[in-house]
Amino acid sequence: MLLFLDVDGALIPFGAPADAYPVYERGAAGPSDGHPLLRRVDPALGARLTALGCALVWASTWMDEANEILAPWLGLPPLPVVEWPDEDEPPGLLHWKTRPLVAWAAGRPFVWIDDELTEADRAWVAVHHPGPALLHRVDHMRGLTEADFGAIGAWLGEQGAYG
Repeated sequence: MLLFLDVDGALIPFGAPADAYPVYERGAAGPSDGHPLLRRVDPALGARLTALGCALVWASTWMDEANEILAPWLGLPPLPVVEWPDEDEPPGLLHWKTRPLVAWAAGRPFVWIDDELTEADRAWVAVHHPGPALLHRVDHMRGLTEADFGAIGAWLGEQGAYG
């Protein structure tokens, strides 16, 4: 089972007043120290994501920077990165990531965690992807929460892939 992971909004919450977010610290200094929003990301999310038992894949415009900055912060090894094709905007309300992620999955079951998912994406995936897929929308002002992990874990359990 693949898990496509967005960064901005899913891991790094934004949109609320800055003092609304907790500030997390890690012991060792590293390349992430210069990123102004990284300390909004709970480093424990790496272990939580790993515990889902999925093959984690960066699905973000951060691309390789996700491995340079976020992976060490989260205690994750370098992850595969979806390389976005240079193409025209998708038709209608479809998110620009939807078609490339379905192509990358190549029929394999997947979870996609993002803050910009819509019913148009879910409908398109249901028609064009032969395997099970969960498109889970995260509130960008909160990022991944306990409720999100609960919903994702329940869906994975229904697929026989978790718990």
